[in-house]
Amino acid sequence: MVGGILYTYPDNFRAFKVLIAAQYSGATVTVQENFVFGESNTAKDFLAKFPTGKVPAFEATDGTCLTESNAIAYYVGNSALRASESPVHSAQVIQWMQFADSDILPASCTWVFPTLGAMQFNKQQTERAKDDVKKAMKVLNDHLLHHTYLVGERVSLADIAVACTLLQLYQHVMDPNFRKAYGNTNRWFTTIINQPQVKKVIGNFQLCEKMAQFDPKKAAEAGKAAGGEKKGKKEDKKPKEEKKPKEKKKEEPEDPMDDEPKPIKQKDPFEAIPKGNFDMDDFKRFYSNNDEVESVPYFWQKFDKENYTIWRCDYKYADELTMVFMSCNLIGGMFQRLDKLRKNCFASVCLFGENNNSTISGIFVWRGHDLVFELSDDWKIDYSSYDWKKLDSDAEETKALVDQYFKWEGTDKEGRKFNQGKIFK
Repeated sequence: MVGGILYTYPDNFRAFKVLIAAQYSGATVTVQENFVFGESNTAKDFLAKFPTGKVPAFEATDGTCLTESNAIAYYVGNSALRASESPVHSAQVIQWMQFADSDILPASCTWVFPTLGAMQFNKQQTERAKDDVKKAMKVLNDHLLHHTYLVGERVSLADIAVACTLLQLYQHVMDPNFRKAYGNTNRWFTTIINQPQVKKVIGNFQLCEKMAQFDPKKAAEAGKAAGGEKKGKKEDKKPKEEKKPKEKKKEEPEDPMDDEPKPIKQKDPFEAIPKGNFDMDDFKRFYSNNDEVESVPYFWQKFDKENYTIWRCDYKYADELTMVFMSCNLIGGMFQRLDKLRKNCFASVCLFGENNNSTISGIFVWRGHDLVFELSDDWKIDYSSYDWKKLDSDAEETKALVDQYFKWEGTDKEGRKFNQGKIFK
């Protein structure tokens, strides 16, 4: 039977997935005591086992070391949770786990974290996150109209992963008015969180009664705490100077928008790059609404080679790729971190092959003639893990590659067949 130590901080919903899976499978999983995030996971002995420093991390009794919560949950789960009796159901389990990470989690963090003082508030991003949550909830609601569980007729890792990813939404922001349109999803979620195996991990869960809002005071307190004691002492030295603006404000008419948090205006990384005449949004709409036999010619008809370039990327560490769903999470994670690049970029990234024998490569189109990732610190995280090559837009080889990657077909350089892909748009 599987057993081992789970390294995590308290109330980590990602760790909940692992612990719940262990409750169902009977795996013996012990949570490491006195684990301090930011310290324990940066220690030399920890990094020797888990080079990425990611949490949760799992060390099995046989010495196996794993990171990424979905992979750990898959490892400690049993065949019933993996739906292994049916290849179709097993694939659907992975599909829903990936759905949780790509379609729910980014929007959930963007909406919830500012209300907890854990992230800077941005009104535009929050509204977009709310819309993304609504879309994800509708997908679940439509599916659950005719299904008790996400896959098959019993609880699987799909239910565990999706429910855990929804926890902070149901706890903090999805009040009765917001969630009333998703009766099927609410029924399913309530069923899952009240399973004995789930309650042993998360306890008695309380649904949100009032939608949490961004609190500037809470954010200021969080920022002050992050600044440390020295900053606090410095502020204490000038109490009179702090009071002067407050006295002046009393003489002015109260503005009901004074407490409205203002988005932080950031410099456009593409400010110095010519816009050209390629309407990226127009192509993305056409690509989404038409078959590839029409959208690929449309791309070449509209493409502005004077101001836009086409690039190929290949993942450098293909020999380290294992489970397909984990490889797809790599792609999804990169797309999430490149979110602010969407307006000026389109990409199709594909995974070729199968478990323990796969590669990742893709075609990117963006504004400008150089690698865009150095334009913003937000975009630098993943690009060094790929080899990048600028393609000649007039070459027949480039046209063939664009055709292949936009249509999701064919094989990679080593003959591995197309497995699945993701579109960045």
